[in-house]
Amino acid sequence: MSGRRRRVPEGRTPVRRNRLLLGGGLIVAGTLGVTAVLWPSGGSEPAGARASTASSAAAATRTPSPSPTRAYPLSKAPRTIPAVREHTAARGPGWRPAKGGRVVVGDAALADEGKLTAGELGLAYAGRTGARAGDVELALDKGTGGPESYTLTVRGGRVRIAAPAEAGVFYGTRTLKQAVHGGGTAPEGVVRDRPAKPRRGLMLDIARKHFTAGWIEDRIRELGDLKYNELGLHFSDDQGFRIESASHPEIVSRQHLTKAEVRGIVDLAASRHIAVVPEIDSPGHLGAVIAAHPDLQLRNASGVPARGAVDISKPAAATIVDDLLNEYADLFPGAYWHLGGDEYQALMVSDPSASYPQLAAAARNKYGANATVADLTTGWLNGRADNMRAHHRTMRAWNDGFYRSAGTVRPAKDIQVAYWTGKEIGARQPAEYLSAGRKLINYNDEYLYYVLGQPQTFVYPTGQRIYQQWTPRVVRGSTAVPARYDAQILGGVFAVWCDLAASQTQDQVAAGIRMPLRAMTQKLWDPRTPTLSWTEFRALARQLG
Repeated sequence: MSGRRRRVPEGRTPVRRNRLLLGGGLIVAGTLGVTAVLWPSGGSEPAGARASTASSAAAATRTPSPSPTRAYPLSKAPRTIPAVREHTAARGPGWRPAKGGRVVVGDAALADEGKLTAGELGLAYAGRTGARAGDVELALDKGTGGPESYTLTVRGGRVRIAAPAEAGVFYGTRTLKQAVHGGGTAPEGVVRDRPAKPRRGLMLDIARKHFTAGWIEDRIRELGDLKYNELGLHFSDDQGFRIESASHPEIVSRQHLTKAEVRGIVDLAASRHIAVVPEIDSPGHLGAVIAAHPDLQLRNASGVPARGAVDISKPAAATIVDDLLNEYADLFPGAYWHLGGDEYQALMVSDPSASYPQLAAAARNKYGANATVADLTTGWLNGRADNMRAHHRTMRAWNDGFYRSAGTVRPAKDIQVAYWTGKEIGARQPAEYLSAGRKLINYNDEYLYYVLGQPQTFVYPTGQRIYQQWTPRVVRGSTAVPARYDAQILGGVFAVWCDLAASQTQDQVAAGIRMPLRAMTQKLWDPRTPTLSWTEFRALARQLG
């Protein structure tokens, strides 16, 4: 600027303005904007200016005028993944992290969330104290709403996140973190948010392919920021057993996670309100156990071994599996457990009783003259469920572990259905499970199966297809189940299977599942059709990192 003062053209009708004196200068605020008048440094104002100022002061004495305020447009909802469910707009500058800002908590139970958020946003953690301008306040509010709901309020130069439980507060901090990412501003107003589905997860097959603890921990951080609450670990299969064992060290693969590493994974997950759901699949997919105990392998009437299947007519088979379940119950203290139960080779032949007469005999001996191999296998599932029920777990099993041909023995009613396929022998539609009152978790292999090497008919799922076509009610294929079953569908899990383990590195897996995870959390969090197009959603994902 030249330093010259602007003059009002002669003959123009003056417009009434409010005047505010700041530090020796005069700011004149009017209907057309703000005009700044600066006196020369170290000098005094001209006589005409003194007269104008005196006249204005006299007028102000007669008619008080409000102090000038900046006019802000109505705020817009923060741009996050998943998108927030509700936002009440307001006028104001919003909030962004600044020097001197703090994170304060209203309850000591929120210390972990407070310290994490402070570190991420470059703020100080001040613990339990009153909030002031520039601060983020975290609070427990036992009002209405589920444990994962929260309210985020930006007002008066500060942020308040309140929820009925710690998980909701954590999700509120994730919204705030995304809103200010890259120098952004959390908009003025109130966010009221909650998930549509209670189970939102990623499952990793760490049995067929070894993933490092550090890589798994990176996925946990990613899941937490996306408001997922579950990480499944399938760590036992035909190709490997990948966690250290004290009860049966002979079955553990050379490359494996130590128990110390697993504890670190579990602790990190807990800090992000993510439950780790372990799976020891049985009575199939136990090849790593059979390699050390070949006497337990199932053989047909001709002596041909069944790959990965233990002979459930032998009590020793149940003993070793229960040893492992009991051992790992202490390592994984969460509320959920996956029992597996899928693809038992004895039930994948046309006549199980003829092919495996020892199983047929054991079924009749245990459950009566009309019992079948399917009854014996269902009894196996129930036995493992009894074991884990004693550890106070909520259990699930693959849908093809629930056998229509089992007429004498029924699966325990509290076992939830992990529905992944409709390709098994005697395939059953999802509605058959739902109409019986069972709760179901969606693992639809059409959209949610990332199978390394793309064997058989599998292709890598895309975020676009999930975003545009899938919903939690699309359980099998691409057809949704009737809306009346929606409440029984607890959520969905995106599954990484490592059938051809060398097909991708773990970093390639991370890149390949990045957009599918973002698309899926949007569909699990908000049941409505997304407002963003796929192109816009993908651009937002790039922006948020």
